[in-house]
Amino acid sequence: MQYNPCMFASRTNWTLTHNRFTQALDQARAQGTTILDLTLSNPTRAALQYDSSAILSALASPQSLDYDQQAKGLLSAREAVASYYRVEHGVDSVDPERIILTTSTSEGYSYVFRLLCNAGDELLVPKPSYPLFEFLADLQDVKLVPYPLIYDHGWQMDFPSLEKAVTPRTRGVVVVHPNNPTGSYVQGGELESLNALCLGHDLAIIADEVFLDYRLHDRANSSFTANRDVLTFTLSGVSKVSALPQMKVAWLVTGGPAEQVADAMSRLEVIADTYLSMNAPIQWAVPALLEQRKSIQRQLLDRVKRNLSDLDRQLELQKACRRLDIEGGWYAILRVPVTQSDEELAIELLQQKSVLLHPGHFYDFPADGYLVLSLITPEAEFSEGAARLLAHISGLGR
Repeated sequence: MQYNPCMFASRTNWTLTHNRFTQALDQARAQGTTILDLTLSNPTRAALQYDSSAILSALASPQSLDYDQQAKGLLSAREAVASYYRVEHGVDSVDPERIILTTSTSEGYSYVFRLLCNAGDELLVPKPSYPLFEFLADLQDVKLVPYPLIYDHGWQMDFPSLEKAVTPRTRGVVVVHPNNPTGSYVQGGELESLNALCLGHDLAIIADEVFLDYRLHDRANSSFTANRDVLTFTLSGVSKVSALPQMKVAWLVTGGPAEQVADAMSRLEVIADTYLSMNAPIQWAVPALLEQRKSIQRQLLDRVKRNLSDLDRQLELQKACRRLDIEGGWYAILRVPVTQSDEELAIELLQQKSVLLHPGHFYDFPADGYLVLSLITPEAEFSEGAARLLAHISGLGR
């Protein structure tokens, strides 16, 4: 019988063949090429010092042998998350009863998308930003409508474009705080404008704060968990907070007007109870896993700052490209001459200089001329990779 691909749902009709960039990377690896990886996003592969004894012993709680069915997650774990916001961000109003534990922020997004949207409804998402949103939206039958972040001595939300993007089917606005990869936080004045827009159109805010703790300046940036004016869903997890992506612990905090919060939580609890995805050993370990942030964040921030300083030192020695301002996160963006597409340049750097980095179009930059570098790459590897990258770009067109 002939195979019929139409048996699958149209929502999964993604392009599954490798693009040219991935093909070039596969070829380089197959040839055994030593690659300087300036795309590193996995902190467990970044030569950091973890307290392995404390982490592993936390997973061995005898209480894990008892099945305590709590749709929102174990109270002790939710209390640890609430304590994190109180200690790190000065938010005393995060009630553990407004927290739902999930295995990932992706799962948290799926809960919120299902809560807010019927099939075909719309959510506004920033561009440039993280490319995962498109797959999550496809799986939940939601349409994403982009709104631009504009760069002018720093990144800002484009509120005129945001207002124009709202339609009768819009259900919410996604913000990433700080954004990945631009490293830009939502500032106080922007939050006021965002709240006003959402109140005027009856929209919710969905705030992704996984990189919130990794600010590169002394100025505090408020968590969206403190937002009381608009129904707000804040997502984060130990993947970035404690640099433990393999532990699969995330959370969803609901805030805003009391009546809306109560209604949202009642519905979210049913969604969470339907799946009960969190496993007991991980839930009992949450307090210990969150404690790990104190050591690991210092290491990561030191790494990011040293790599950024080294990059700036090397940039001063050339005139071909420049670094865009960043406020937090793990990434830097270079503005480079447009002599070819970003993908072609990234492939050329991989094949000729054995340097791996991401072209800007991976993050939906509006035009060519952008490269994205990870700042958590071990320092010697980062410095050598940056040197090869800048030497190559400086030689273009000669």
